[in-house]
Amino acid sequence: MISPAADRRAATAGGGGAGPPVSPPPAVVWRDDRLVIVDKPAGIAVHRGWAAGGDDDEPLLQQVRDLVRARVWLINRLDRGASGAVLFALDAEAAAAASALFAGGAVDKRYLAITRGHPPEHVVVDHPIPRAPGGERVPAVTELWRRDTFGRYALVEAHPRTGRLHQIRRHLKHLSCPLVGDVRYGKGEHNRLFRREHGLHRLALHAVHLGFVHPITGAPVAVDVPLAADLVHALASARAAAARDDVAGPP
Repeated sequence: MISPAADRRAATAGGGGAGPPVSPPPAVVWRDDRLVIVDKPAGIAVHRGWAAGGDDDEPLLQQVRDLVRARVWLINRLDRGASGAVLFALDAEAAAAASALFAGGAVDKRYLAITRGHPPEHVVVDHPIPRAPGGERVPAVTELWRRDTFGRYALVEAHPRTGRLHQIRRHLKHLSCPLVGDVRYGKGEHNRLFRREHGLHRLALHAVHLGFVHPITGAPVAVDVPLAADLVHALASARAAAARDDVAGPP
């Protein structure tokens, strides 16, 4: 599990700002001869089909290809507005083997999220969701831990046991604790407050950990990706605001 201090690892990096920040380039956080894990910044689609901004946006797939100077295969997806760990393969054999790990539920995926509302301290959400918009509902399971609270908000660790589209976001909405920054499933007033008061202009969701047995070598792989600077800043700002409200007391 993620330690309670995991969200503070990038505290010296700064963050925030008056307007939407420019996405930094992706960074390689782990690599061997067959696989590579990168830290995806928020604001970048993982591949061309998810690049809603048009052809002028360079998807993560192309950026990683240029970064490692080799052809790469995308293994797992991450929403454009989210940040954190994304796995790529460096050859077709490794791509097939790594994809099978994800399909078989053999990858330990951990996320940190800021929610409006306080979910239970620990809960397993077993709630079917549509495989695609308007499609049939399929089984979906997410394990959640509440790691911190500050005012009306909470820091939550999520472990999706299945890999459905928008699964964490949908399950948080199901608990009536929507993800901050989520324009589809969240609350506009809280999204606007975090933009205005805490400098957060995207989904408050970060893929903080990937763990699996290497599909080619059999060696254990466990990679942690510190929170992005804008999330570190937003957390610190929201915590400070909650502390001020506690001191001031009710009006």
